[in-house]
Amino acid sequence: MTDPERDPRTSEQPPADQPAAGSPGEQPTVGQPRPSGLRNPERAVRGLGAGTLSLEALVLVLAIQPIRVVGGDLGGPAIAVVVALAVAAIGLAGVMRRPWAWHAGTVLQGLLMLAGLLHWSLFALGVIFALVWAYALHVRRVILG
Repeated sequence: MTDPERDPRTSEQPPADQPAAGSPGEQPTVGQPRPSGLRNPERAVRGLGAGTLSLEALVLVLAIQPIRVVGGDLGGPAIAVVVALAVAAIGLAGVMRRPWAWHAGTVLQGLLMLAGLLHWSLFALGVIFALVWAYALHVRRVILG
């Protein structure tokens, strides 16, 4: 004899004329936010921010040598600034649980664009990553409300 609690035939099923909760046929009520479908939306958004900052740090470190070879004007202090920005990005990626980390990430994008005073390619990287960061902030706003 089977255990009724484990028997899939005895599980509660909604009637055939009613859609199951969360199914595509169910309409959200007016005034309530639409569910994102993510198990843990906060964690997903933190992962997006941390991934963006980690990628930025990797690109910054890998861009040092090509900038030196092509541009030629990237000296010791400028390399130190690039490495400091990369370390700051990694540090921020590690503290994305804190609410202020999103604001600090925005400041980091501004600092990278400001580093464009050292070399024009740093400004270009700053613009590119500022656009990526703006998209991450948009996704955060859409998912978390």
